[in-house]
Amino acid sequence: MSSSNLIQRHPFHLVDSSPWPFLAGISGLSLTTGFVMYMHCFENGFYALLFGIILLVVTFFVWWRDIIREGTFQGHHTKPVQTSLRYGMVLFIISEVMFFFAFFWAFFAASLSPTQEIGGVWPPPGIDVLDAWEIPLLNTVILLLSGATCTWAHHAIICGDRNNLLFSLGLTILLGSIFSFLQAVEYYEAKFTISDGIYGSIFFLATGFHGFHVLIGSTFLFVCLFRAMNHHFTRQHHFGFEAAAWYWHFVDVVWLFLFISVYWWGGI
Repeated sequence: MSSSNLIQRHPFHLVDSSPWPFLAGISGLSLTTGFVMYMHCFENGFYALLFGIILLVVTFFVWWRDIIREGTFQGHHTKPVQTSLRYGMVLFIISEVMFFFAFFWAFFAASLSPTQEIGGVWPPPGIDVLDAWEIPLLNTVILLLSGATCTWAHHAIICGDRNNLLFSLGLTILLGSIFSFLQAVEYYEAKFTISDGIYGSIFFLATGFHGFHVLIGSTFLFVCLFRAMNHHFTRQHHFGFEAAAWYWHFVDVVWLFLFISVYWWGGI
């Protein structure tokens, strides 16, 4: 084969063969199967769940490692590739919007026309709802503040200010961690559970999945902080952080809708 045949004549990245998608599928299968087995008290269900979690974390680590190598050190993330990655992230966030849209649809369908089975009123009788002006309001302020610090970090990258980047990114992660802690306190103090009718189901599914997204976003930002400490981001090439920032702002917006509808209006 001549050397001319080895020259890449297009700006796109043709990824090498990788075992990580296969491992991700195996970990997802083990995770979901183990979780169902554990919830139904099957023998060894917990070990299947634990195996799925460990394998998924390992897969995350090695796959992200390879992507960072491809984009940062091997130069495969050209401008057309970065554009494709941006489109992919936009489509992913749109899919997340549809995911939460289903919860809001269920909430408004149940609250705007409550059935006789739940007493014909909303919130249903016997449900001691959480006060929207206590922990939920504090969490709203914390999450909005974290969105501001995340934007601060973005501007620091563009300006080449590494010190402000590290400080603001670390502050964003800290605020996200405080949010998660306060939500755990809120769940602990709640006087209703997920099994308390449609109110409990919708409340814990909607807010719980949002809390899960906060944990994922915090992990995303922590990886960005580690990369920033290792000088992976430049003014022109920092899509990894941009994707994390978009995701974090999406989490902020979803929480605003949750606070206004589920906590405030739904608790009146």
